[in-house]
Amino acid sequence: MDKKELRNHIKALKKQQSKESLLSQSKMILNKLENHKDFIKAKTVMLYSSLPDEVNTHDFIDRWRNEKKIILPTVVGDDIIPVELAQDTGFIIGDFNILEPQNEVYEGDYDLIIVPGVAFDKDGNRIGRGKGYYDRFLSKHLDIKRIGICFDFQLIERVPTEDNDIKMHEIISL
Repeated sequence: MDKKELRNHIKALKKQQSKESLLSQSKMILNKLENHKDFIKAKTVMLYSSLPDEVNTHDFIDRWRNEKKIILPTVVGDDIIPVELAQDTGFIIGDFNILEPQNEVYEGDYDLIIVPGVAFDKDGNRIGRGKGYYDRFLSKHLDIKRIGICFDFQLIERVPTEDNDIKMHEIISL
């Protein structure tokens, strides 16, 4: 399968899942994440504000925002711009209907980056939505631990890759 076919295949699989099932799976996946040694020791974590068809991170972010420094991506042009989530940070709906925090650009270090994706494979390869935002961002942070999170049907045998694709160090699924 090429990338376009794979994206369509995963989209069809997601449509077979109920919202309740995706939310339940999200909670189990994020429970695994919060018990992961790298998350436990991390002080600064980049997460993502989930879309309806992704592992739902909204409650998870609210739960951890007072205990860890949480960084969320915003999209400006063709780039991810990281923003620190402060106590009074407001959100707007940005590109692709993603809730984006409105705060200063974060220019510090990261201990852990949690990455969404359309599909992942056992070797850490990832396919996103096709714009390359995460690959461009992660290419500047290659020394930071990267964990992809996904539903079990998004974990496949082999993801087609290109030279500029950035691998995950680990994938958390069910």
